[in-house]
Amino acid sequence: MNVVNDLSFLSLITGATIPVQLVMVILLAASGFSWWYIFIKVSVLKSAELAVDEFENTFWTSGDLNKLHDSIHSGRIKNQGLATIFEAGYKEFNRHKTSKSDMSDVIEGVRRAMRATYNRELDFLDAHLPFLASVGSVSPYIGLFGTVWGIMNAFRGLANVAQATLTQVAPGIAEALIATAIGLFAAIPAVIAYNRFATSVDRLSVRYESFMEEFVNILQRKG
Repeated sequence: MNVVNDLSFLSLITGATIPVQLVMVILLAASGFSWWYIFIKVSVLKSAELAVDEFENTFWTSGDLNKLHDSIHSGRIKNQGLATIFEAGYKEFNRHKTSKSDMSDVIEGVRRAMRATYNRELDFLDAHLPFLASVGSVSPYIGLFGTVWGIMNAFRGLANVAQATLTQVAPGIAEALIATAIGLFAAIPAVIAYNRFATSVDRLSVRYESFMEEFVNILQRKG
């Protein structure tokens, strides 16, 4: 049998032992899901950043909170991110204001309403990030398991051979190393994407929290 043919990528995969093939399937599936989630997160975070920029610009140039609230309800401003947090806080402010509650109670209620909405927004932004983190951290070890198994199987096949040659050893070793290569192929994009997305989510959370504090100060002065 030709060594070059033995070392072709497809023949090494199809000729691998069942455990190594299972490892490859798991890693390829993890990689596929990772790329799917990466494309989703790129779109979600880009939309969230644009929504923050749009709402902050409208908020600081509007000056009329009632009109701003009506714009969100009418759909002229997308009800996402800061707009959702603002709506929750302003609705709570108006509810307590009509009941003539003490101003400290009003502000505390506004903070709680905005904080609950803020947590929901962050949960939405964080979706799928734990999966990417898991793929990035676990995939190399899964690939290493396939490599170790493949090498063990290759050497076990040489037990009854009087003299080992490159032709006999190379296919088994190459087959085993493919599992590690696929593990890295799955892990590296997931790690890069996770770090990038986590940084974006952190930046958005800081902007959300800054707005919440500024909005509370505005309501205190208004009250």
